[in-house]
Amino acid sequence: MVDKRCSCCGGENPEKVQIDAILARYQGKKGSLIPILQEVQALYNYLPKDALEYIAASTGTPIAQIYGVVTFYSQFHLNPRGRNIIRVCQGTACHVRGGKVILQTIEKELGIKAGHTTEDLRFTLETVACIGACGLAPVMQVNEDTHGRLTPDKLSAILAKYQ
Repeated sequence: MVDKRCSCCGGENPEKVQIDAILARYQGKKGSLIPILQEVQALYNYLPKDALEYIAASTGTPIAQIYGVVTFYSQFHLNPRGRNIIRVCQGTACHVRGGKVILQTIEKELGIKAGHTTEDLRFTLETVACIGACGLAPVMQVNEDTHGRLTPDKLSAILAKYQ
């Protein structure tokens, strides 16, 4: 049995209570692992190891099967992600118009490389093959906001909006 108590204060762990509520909604429903994982990820903004172990123990699903699902689908993340997800296009149009310089400038500004998250969990920086806004190249998205016709000197002001 997984302990539902908080390790620091001995009280009830509120996140495990929330996971229990998620599990209760899907109890007995076949094919519910992905929706459970999606909801738990929404709770934490990633899938912590202890949450996956709790799901495995609570559902009777082997942890290897859960990890198989989590590592197969790119929508799931095993490491903490920032509140703001920056996606820098590296497609052909963006590449030709300076997408690499845009990426390098953001990396320098945030102090992280693509694929990483800032220590304060404000930003996660990713590259994508195409955002689908080639006419605005070079382009990046911050969360759902698309920023186009970028130049290195525009980036600081754009990132400041998300601090």
